[in-house]
Amino acid sequence: MEILIRQETPEDYHETEDVVRNAFLNEEYSDKTEQFLVNRIRKSGAFIPELSLVAVKQDDEIVGHVLLSKIQIVDGDFSVNSLALAPVSITPEYQHRGIGSQLIWAALEKAKELGYQSVIVLGHKDYYPRFGFKQANLWNIKAPFDVPNEVFMALELAEGSLETVQGVVQYSKAFDL
Repeated sequence: MEILIRQETPEDYHETEDVVRNAFLNEEYSDKTEQFLVNRIRKSGAFIPELSLVAVKQDDEIVGHVLLSKIQIVDGDFSVNSLALAPVSITPEYQHRGIGSQLIWAALEKAKELGYQSVIVLGHKDYYPRFGFKQANLWNIKAPFDVPNEVFMALELAEGSLETVQGVVQYSKAFDL
């Protein structure tokens, strides 16, 4: 099956939110509101249109979505810009076909092109390391909430970009409920 990865457009928003909602309907660790998170991020200063990507089938049906948005890593008065990878959504009937991986690789590559230095993810400990993510605590980067170290990860988009970074991740207000 051929999949096109492209930037999401405003005309896609309704269909994308359906994909996000359906992707998390049966997920055990979901509050079933990820589509609202995507909507709030789009309306916030954390939104980067070039880093909101969709996976599209040949018939123009959207079957996947990934979003990278602006965050900060804060240590006292010092802060560093970074990105949050959240959420990654694939329509259930198209899951486990590599579409999520295609979206993530494309988003990471685009983030590099745009000059971003790092990405933070809260996700499955066995999935995200394939993209180069490592436990964030290796850089003394912490989540703003209690979470196991193995699921809170960071990725350097530029080699050494996190070597002098430490602190607590500060998500945009869009993540607040």
